[in-house]
Amino acid sequence: MTDSEFMNHAEALLRAVEQQCDQFNDETEADIDNQRVGGMITLTFPNRTQIVINLQKPLHEVWLASRTGGYHFRFDGVQWQDTKGQGEFWGRLRDDASAQAGLALHFSS
Repeated sequence: MTDSEFMNHAEALLRAVEQQCDQFNDETEADIDNQRVGGMITLTFPNRTQIVINLQKPLHEVWLASRTGGYHFRFDGVQWQDTKGQGEFWGRLRDDASAQAGLALHFSS
């Protein structure tokens, strides 16, 4: 994958996270504060826990840090897969954000 291909896929992922957080805030009691600075989004939940998603451009990876740990994802041509075989990005974000928000949040690509 070229640098520009990585950035296209990674930017689409970050935009989707932002849009879905805004939608959850409009349609549920989630109240997720999502702030983006460059290639990093910080999601802050009402209980003050956070999920941080950031781009690792030299590695062509997206990293996600939450209360359950840190995860590294690479795009396989179809979806963002964990580099250690622990699933795909949207499933991890859904599970961790739901746990931290205290309600079911259905993130998807």
